[in-house]
Amino acid sequence: MRTTTVLREAAGAAVCDGGRTVVRAGRDLGLSWPIVQRCLEEYAAKALPETPPETSAIGIDETRRGKPVWKQNPDTGKWELVADAWHIGFVDAVGGSGLFGQVEGRNARSVAAWLTSQPATWREKVRYVAIDLCSTFRAAIHRALPHAAVIVDCFHIVQLTQRHLADLRRRLTWKQHGRRARKGDGIYTVRKLLRRNKEDLTEEQLALLNGELDHMGTYGRQIRAGWQAKELLRDLLHLAITRTRVSPDHSAISAARCRFHAHIADYAHLPELRVLAETVEQWWDGMETYLITGITNAASERQQPPHQARSPERLRLQEPREPTPPLTLRDHPPEAARDAPPLISKTRNTNSSTNRA
Repeated sequence: MRTTTVLREAAGAAVCDGGRTVVRAGRDLGLSWPIVQRCLEEYAAKALPETPPETSAIGIDETRRGKPVWKQNPDTGKWELVADAWHIGFVDAVGGSGLFGQVEGRNARSVAAWLTSQPATWREKVRYVAIDLCSTFRAAIHRALPHAAVIVDCFHIVQLTQRHLADLRRRLTWKQHGRRARKGDGIYTVRKLLRRNKEDLTEEQLALLNGELDHMGTYGRQIRAGWQAKELLRDLLHLAITRTRVSPDHSAISAARCRFHAHIADYAHLPELRVLAETVEQWWDGMETYLITGITNAASERQQPPHQARSPERLRLQEPREPTPPLTLRDHPPEAARDAPPLISKTRNTNSSTNRA
């Protein structure tokens, strides 16, 4: 603690306002990680408001923070979770205020506890909550914010559709060939085209896709049915409100929904498509709210780190080490020297003139 006030404020400002990490600020200012972290908390406590700004829509998403930490209870002998690997973040989905809060855990109790801890006036202003396809978050929202409508993010809906299409393709490939797809198989050639959007395919790519699926016969027609189901669901999501479309077209939404379910009914014998249709029906209220409002959970995705961040307690400055001496040829001889045959026979002959030379 033998640091000046100016230095501690500079350390806190470097992380909060300068965009530097705790480790980088410590290296630049010559401080250890615990001191910079303490300066960050003091600076943030003065800068941040006591309550988050009011907003009409929030986004909830989980973030992985390193590995879980377990500790054995000396009395019972059971292992107890000390630090969870998952945190839940609450962000402003429409106002651009950024991250409101972050709590440890990934369950309904953690979500409901943070929401109920906010002022009643703030909770009354929240009308929409954007989440992914997580029933745990939905149960917590209904408990803490019964007046708010749940919005399902469109990205996770398309991601779910792509996953079911991939499962359908793998299952039918195994059923036809008895193995995974290999180079030279028709389905191997078009496996990446199935993940592409229809409007992004050229005429040659679309002809290649249809030709290879037709050549596969019944299995190809079933795979095409899965790809068409994905495109019908994307057509439904394209009807959401945008900057150019200020009011939802309810008739177009109903027609697109009917086309999707009619297509699924024709191929109800495919379990992947049947499960997809059931999931869409279970989350239709959240999807319809997205189509009407156009609110997504993109603000939560922007708060995610580019890679899985490590746990804060594990971020420490590296201790200085002595430089490693350079290796010599005796330690690592060249490859040619190691592979070359020996010049002298293992059986030494003292009478040989070659050895004497």
